Amino acid sequence: MKVGLNLNLGQHLTMTPQLQQAIRLLQLSTLELQQEVQSALDSNPLLELDEGSDTAPDAADASADTPEATDSTREALDLDRRDALPDELPVDTAWDDIYVGSGSSGEAVDEDGEPMEARSSQAESLQDHLRWQLNLTPFSDLDRMIADAIIDGLDQRGYLTLTLDEIAETARHWLEEEPEEDEILAVLHRVQQFDPPGVAARDLRECLLIQLGQRAPETPGLAEAQCLLREHVDKLAAGDLAGLMRATRLSESGIQRVMALIRELKPHPGEGWGGGDSDKALIPDVVVRRLNGRWRVELNPDAAPRLRVNSGYAAMLRRADSSRDNQFIRDHLQEARWLIKSLQSRHETLLKVATCIVEHQRGFLEEGAEAMKPLILRDVADEVGLHESTISRVTTQKYLLTPRGLFELKYFFSSHVGTSTGGEASSTAIRAMIKKLVAQENPRKPLSDNKIADMLQEQGIEVARRTIAKYRESLNIPSSSDRKRLL
Repeated sequence: MKVGLNLNLGQHLTMTPQLQQAIRLLQLSTLELQQEVQSALDSNPLLELDEGSDTAPDAADASADTPEATDSTREALDLDRRDALPDELPVDTAWDDIYVGSGSSGEAVDEDGEPMEARSSQAESLQDHLRWQLNLTPFSDLDRMIADAIIDGLDQRGYLTLTLDEIAETARHWLEEEPEEDEILAVLHRVQQFDPPGVAARDLRECLLIQLGQRAPETPGLAEAQCLLREHVDKLAAGDLAGLMRATRLSESGIQRVMALIRELKPHPGEGWGGGDSDKALIPDVVVRRLNGRWRVELNPDAAPRLRVNSGYAAMLRRADSSRDNQFIRDHLQEARWLIKSLQSRHETLLKVATCIVEHQRGFLEEGAEAMKPLILRDVADEVGLHESTISRVTTQKYLLTPRGLFELKYFFSSHVGTSTGGEASSTAIRAMIKKLVAQENPRKPLSDNKIADMLQEQGIEVARRTIAKYRESLNIPSSSDRKRLL
């Protein structure tokens, strides 16, 4: 084997930090972008919020506080190489996403790594609410440990996921004392009387019975509803009206009155409490409204941070020396101009993509989900001249506020099925049609999947029964046998 030197000529792609920043800003959500901007404001003294200008922020047009500062600012900015910033930042790329999470850094965090400001603004969780009640209830040390283990064992629905043995093991681990099963049940029953009603139940039947037990004794149909849940829950779940009438000797109107009482109960008492992702505030990035008969698309000014260069610091660059202070200001000025340009490119790309989506989905805005048209990423990418991966970045965690509600941009993309006329129908529109047909059906004779397929066939939409079943399940609509109701 010989050792030698070989010269090879090749090509490879290298992304500069500035272009990486532009691409990363493009895929950040509104909240993440605000954190990123705040971090830049904290670390770069040449950046400041532009709250009064109606035009797009630009470093070269930043206003000065004094006339002298205005002239010196222009001179200082001219000292920097203006050709270093391209007219358009290439935020488009075909590479896979390589950035995750928020770029925010510089926030105060607690011992668990959670932002202090975020923790203080979080909504009260179900466990916090129950522990507040626990602290107001007299318990022995052992009973309090049992109650605390029960609260820790609740899921997001408010149901207990631990067995009695697991609760006993937890208490023994902390207090070196293993409680009896009767004592655990006694504590469990006391926790089940906490607010919200039905919390800490082990199944749906127990949850509903707990809620009925907290109703006033004179509530009409209370005793009959409790009897149905205790002794005839199988017939109740199956909708066996005739079997319930025979077992309880109630008339049809009596059964219907009891069923109406049961439907007033809440099957998931833990829903609606803080601590989940669903509790995060959604801020629209783009707003669409109808003006003079035309749909107008514009960025939400509250979600589009506008920055400018601090004129006072920039004016210091009039000194043409190589001091450390002057070099510090020059470096941060370049970083500020790149960030402003990256934000501008992000806003322009987002507005361009949102406008294209609105043009395609005018039917949805005017008539609803049933008029949604088929749309895929490639359609928008070809029209706006960007790559599909860029469209995916732009539409992820970005929200469009319409007269029909707030929707993620990805909501407007859907696959399609054929029609009898040779056209295409959006899967989102078909789901909306299925939901409408089910809402209008006779509860005593619900529509089967075959019947729904036949009804859509009459409208010219060719959908197989298995496709109807798939769409129905995605909408969390039970089968026809499970939808059969007594009322």
